[in-house]
Amino acid sequence: MTYCVGLLLDRGMVLLSDTRTNAGLDNISTYRKMFVFEAPGDRVITILTAGSLSVTQTTIARLHDAIDDPEATPDTSILKAETMLKVADIVGRTLAETRLEIDEKLAAAQAGASASMIVAGQRKGGGMRMFLIYPEGNYIEATEDTPFLQIGEHKYGKPILDRVVTMETSLEDAQKAVLLSMDSTLRSNLSVGMPLDLLVIEKDALKVSTRRRIEPGDAGFAAMSQAWSQALRDAFGQIRV
Repeated sequence: MTYCVGLLLDRGMVLLSDTRTNAGLDNISTYRKMFVFEAPGDRVITILTAGSLSVTQTTIARLHDAIDDPEATPDTSILKAETMLKVADIVGRTLAETRLEIDEKLAAAQAGASASMIVAGQRKGGGMRMFLIYPEGNYIEATEDTPFLQIGEHKYGKPILDRVVTMETSLEDAQKAVLLSMDSTLRSNLSVGMPLDLLVIEKDALKVSTRRRIEPGDAGFAAMSQAWSQALRDAFGQIRV
């Protein structure tokens, strides 16, 4: 399992993912679930992935192949697509085709594979946009009413986002919100684990503004987690029924 979250704000976008793919006692694996496609000054696109590793990694590989293809067109390459909506179309189509192919191979074993993705970015001349791509290739878009999207094990980290995140949230507070959202998930579900990948894209920068890998034992993250736990205990003690 995994947990990935993306925030679409007035000042930019903040994205966070874990890296655990298997939490079995004898088999804990770490794979990156955040992928950046960047042409500084022209566009920046980030893809977060959740679900079957074979589906997500094959999809990402095919997106890279399409970019490198000498005959790439705006209909096949996300670095040539004319809008972020077209980027979402290309990613959705590639994900759906990959999932169907792998499902066919697994049919004999009566097994299936599924995956979902968050696609976020901005191209020159366009606004920031963020989409949640479903396994079938269709998608929904983050809006003013719902300025964040989640995939994977999302239920534990959603309450804090519902309470504190709006389009007006600052990028600094947004980073704090996604990290505390992840902290809640880490505490409640062992199938989500560190290291964490954090990314910030400022509005109209058309490049990655901040990128950080948070390793197990990170002092800053540990201090934030402890402070949040203490704040919750203090607030709980002050409430009267």
